[in-house]
Amino acid sequence: MKDLSPSDLKAILHSKRANIYYLEYCRVMQKDGRVLYLTESLSNKGQENQYFNIPIANTTVILLGNGTSITQAAVRMLAQAGVLIGFSGGGGTPLYMANDVEQAIEWFTPQSEYRPTEYLQGWMKFWFDDEKRLSAAKQFQQARIEFLHKVWGKDKDLKNEGFTLTDSGIKTALIRFNERTQAATKQSDLLLTEAQLTKTLYKLAANSTKTEGFNRQHQSTDLANDFLNHGNYLAYGLAACTLWVLGIPHGFAVMHGKTRRGALVFDIADLIKDAIVLPWAFICAKENATEQEFRQQILQAFTDHKALDFMFEQVKSVALAHGEDESGENSLEKTKGEQP
Repeated sequence: MKDLSPSDLKAILHSKRANIYYLEYCRVMQKDGRVLYLTESLSNKGQENQYFNIPIANTTVILLGNGTSITQAAVRMLAQAGVLIGFSGGGGTPLYMANDVEQAIEWFTPQSEYRPTEYLQGWMKFWFDDEKRLSAAKQFQQARIEFLHKVWGKDKDLKNEGFTLTDSGIKTALIRFNERTQAATKQSDLLLTEAQLTKTLYKLAANSTKTEGFNRQHQSTDLANDFLNHGNYLAYGLAACTLWVLGIPHGFAVMHGKTRRGALVFDIADLIKDAIVLPWAFICAKENATEQEFRQQILQAFTDHKALDFMFEQVKSVALAHGEDESGENSLEKTKGEQP
């Protein structure tokens, strides 16, 4: 059998990769040309080591939680395969890097000089123009609602739990959202409109799952808030992966503020949070699911509804469309794939 180097494993585009891993109380290492994680378990024979393979060619993000360590050789292979590595607390939240920064969105990103440049060039063509940056933010907000319609209209499990857009209150909120989004003259207007819609969706979710007295708290106070935090961080991982592959730095946000570190990750993650993370957080809380069960449900929903594909499509569309010159012709060559 021919030996494969990690660079040979890049045949799977990031938008098509299926796996996000959250690991805790284990050691990640390289062994025989593979990346494995090692756990210890007790058996009749005493303490035994168990090895599990990580299919790095089909993985986007690895979150390392409590009690984990990773070898330099493993990091090298993960970087060569284009896998993002994040360090987090228990359950995947909050997300840390090398230092202990509460709620920071930081990643150790794989280093490659061969990422595409056209998307960053397109982004830079519009980003310094306030009106074009606002227009890009509006496009993301419209895409967010389109994805909500698509997922909630298609997912039978969500429909069975009462998550539909036929409710009169939701219809009114969406009409108001569209009107205010179009009329917005600055990013703060969009953020206020977004907050009002999300508040309505929280109310629908609480009513559908009979969750009494829900109040959104980022400092977790109940299971629904726990799952919202957890699911949001998984969405941040997909967003960070999308931006890294397309070569766009996290600091060039269009909505969450030019000075907020990693703000573009928030912008991109918002595309899918309302449609997928929000309803499943409430449903799993109602069912008293474990963190692992919730995580498996969210990751499956990301795959079923092609959330990563959708992120790539929207970011590429904004980068190329808003990077047009004054004649209306795109000065950047559109590429078929994510990587050269």
